[in-house]
Amino acid sequence: MAQITYKVEAFWDAKAAVWVATSEDVPGLATEAETIEALMQKLRGIIPELIRLNRVVTPSMGAISFQLTSHRQELIEVAF
Repeated sequence: MAQITYKVEAFWDAKAAVWVATSEDVPGLATEAETIEALMQKLRGIIPELIRLNRVVTPSMGAISFQLTSHRQELIEVAF
């Protein structure tokens, strides 16, 4: 069986000062963390749980793969 890679998008919420992750591939995924590393750690636990609960995978799959794409934009002042 070919391995599926679940795509997850993350963006920086400057007001809340957290990374926010969502996914169209993982039903119900919406989580946040203060660092991208903490977000990755959180996703390692949440993604398998959600795909099991939503019956997206079968017990025989063993391992799953996910790809995190992050977006962050900042405004910087330029002194002349």
